[in-house]
Amino acid sequence: MFKKFTNGCVRVVNRWLPDAFLFAVILTFVVFIGALAATGLPVFSASQPDLITAWGGNSTFWSLLSFSMQMALVLVLGSACASAKPFKALLRTLAGMCRTPMHAILMTTFVSTICCWLNWGFGLVIGALLAKEVVRRVPSVDYPLLIASAYSGFVVWHAGLSGSIPLDLVAGKTFGEVLYQAPISATILHPMNLIMCAVILVGMPFVNYAMHPDKDHTVTIDPSLLKDEAEREYKVDTPADKMEHSKILWVILVVMGLAYIIHYFFIEKGSLGLNIVNFIFLFLGILLHGDLRRYVDAIGEAAAGAAGVLLQFPFYAGIMGLMTAKNVDGVSLAGVISQFFVSISNGITFPMLSFLAAGIVNFFVPSGGGQWAVQGPIMMPAGAALGIDAGRTAMAVAWGDQWTNMIQPFWALPALGIAKLSARDVMGYLVIVLLFTGVVAVLGFLAWGMFF
Repeated sequence: MFKKFTNGCVRVVNRWLPDAFLFAVILTFVVFIGALAATGLPVFSASQPDLITAWGGNSTFWSLLSFSMQMALVLVLGSACASAKPFKALLRTLAGMCRTPMHAILMTTFVSTICCWLNWGFGLVIGALLAKEVVRRVPSVDYPLLIASAYSGFVVWHAGLSGSIPLDLVAGKTFGEVLYQAPISATILHPMNLIMCAVILVGMPFVNYAMHPDKDHTVTIDPSLLKDEAEREYKVDTPADKMEHSKILWVILVVMGLAYIIHYFFIEKGSLGLNIVNFIFLFLGILLHGDLRRYVDAIGEAAAGAAGVLLQFPFYAGIMGLMTAKNVDGVSLAGVISQFFVSISNGITFPMLSFLAAGIVNFFVPSGGGQWAVQGPIMMPAGAALGIDAGRTAMAVAWGDQWTNMIQPFWALPALGIAKLSARDVMGYLVIVLLFTGVVAVLGFLAWGMFF
């Protein structure tokens, strides 16, 4: 029965889900109509805020340029790093523990979930790279399910050590005239948050394996595509060639990078973030390739996979602009959705309903920082009025933000770029992950309200 349901989800997604870029375009039209109905803002206007400017203005459509570059580098630097001999050896060691499709799915899901909890950027790359290495060892595994399993670990990122909302609360966040603050012990390290993460860490690998198709329906990858390309040979004849392959320049650059990493963590006491993760992958790649010319070529080969990120992220920034566009009364589409859930809540159900509201909003605003800016001013005061501590309310929004990432192609693009698959190849399986993790979160937040 379970596999029939899974196969049904896969068939529906394969039939109806368009390319990830077309999905973003259709979503733009849907949100535009929703914002028009919710706010009553004019489509065009020279004298007041209008929806076309909320969508295509420099402060909206292009607001994710920095973030787009960061995400493109996550994909490119991670891929280039993985193409180095030593890193391939490490991934092969982990992949070598897998002998059957069951081992492949369990290993990939488990490692991805742990890595995403530690740092979401690191986990996105490692999960996909490990999956590609695992399928070399177990070519009989269903490849789309394996990549879906690699991405499924991302469902715990905002409950982990790089979660932007709980980390923002440590220093304190002001909404209106009220400062909301909560220590890590009340958010990421709260017993109920850790319990929910543990249930997903232990249970999701088996849920993923339970979806594995039978032999007749398994989609395998062509073994010829799994072979490593022959290592490139270089001629060192001219002075320019000698500089490109200079070990002196390579050593100086690696030492500079290592010095800054040590300074960042031990002198500045910095925390893991996307920029430092990319910095580490950049210099780790240079170190592992052992040659600046080889690394330049590895980056060039990896860059093609970033096309989806570069094309689609501006459209999602535009969608965020439409979701947050306010009329003269301060009403926005995102606010209407959030206020509805607030209106039907009480002290026990509020976090659970906040989680569901955040899941809906995240589908249109797939950014942790964007989600916090949209829902924080609504949910935090409402939670305080119901006597709910700031940490629990914030974690409800954080869990909702990560939850619907499973069926939102936005965050899957780096993994799909590495795997060379499309969103429709994996989304059918991720529907099941969405349902499983949704049940865990709903029950978890109800228990959080009743027992803690």
